[in-house]
Amino acid sequence: MRLVIARCSVDYAGRLTAHLPSAPRLILVKADGSVSIHADDRAYKPLNWMSPPCTLKEGSGDEEGVWTVVNKAGEKLIITMQEILHDSSHELGVDPGLIKDGVEAHLQELLADRIETLGEGYTLIRREYMTAIGPVDILCRDAEGRTVAVEIKRRGEIDGVEQLTRYLELLNRDPRLAPVRGVFAAQEIKPQARVLATDRGIGCQVLDYDALRGIEDDKLRLF
Repeated sequence: MRLVIARCSVDYAGRLTAHLPSAPRLILVKADGSVSIHADDRAYKPLNWMSPPCTLKEGSGDEEGVWTVVNKAGEKLIITMQEILHDSSHELGVDPGLIKDGVEAHLQELLADRIETLGEGYTLIRREYMTAIGPVDILCRDAEGRTVAVEIKRRGEIDGVEQLTRYLELLNRDPRLAPVRGVFAAQEIKPQARVLATDRGIGCQVLDYDALRGIEDDKLRLF
C-alpha cells in the first residue's frame, strides 16, 4: 500500500464530472490497483475513488505532479499535486480477514451443546440437519417429543423468518418428523421479524452469547 499526503486538486471525468479544489488530502494506492482520496473529516468514506481494474500513470516533464487513473470503461481520475507532504509504501501481505466473536456457527455450536436452554426436557437430534433446500441449523425435540427446527442468526430479520418458514414446509412433509414447529433464535430480533414469526406460529428467542459461554447468568432470556 502506498500512502501519499499531498495538497492536491482532483477531477473526475466519466459518466459525470466532479471537481475537488486544492486542499491537503490522503491518497491511498492499494495493491489491487484501487486509488482513493480521503479528507480528515469523513471517517472511512473517500471523497473520490477509482475501483480496480484500473491503471495509474504519473506524469513527467510538463505534466510532472499529475496522476491519471483510468479504468476499463475509460473513466479518468486526475490528481494534480501542488505539494507532496508525505510519500511512503508498505507491504501489508495477505490479510487473514475479520474473525468475529459470536458468529452464527459458534452460536449454533454453543446452543446445541446446551440445548436444554431452549426449554426443560429438550434433546438434540442433530446440527445442520440437511433438507432439499439447505441445512436446518438445529433439529431437536421438546419435552413432549415433538420436533423443533431452530434457525440461528446473529441479527434476526425478516429474511431469516422466511428461511425458517421454507424449512418448516419441507420438514412437515416428512411423516417421521411431523408435526414440526419452529424457533427463530438470534442475538437481536428486529420488531418486524418478531411480528412475522408470531403470525406464522414460530417462536422467538433472544440469545445471550456470554450466558451461552457460561460467562454470566446461566440461562437465556426468553421472550
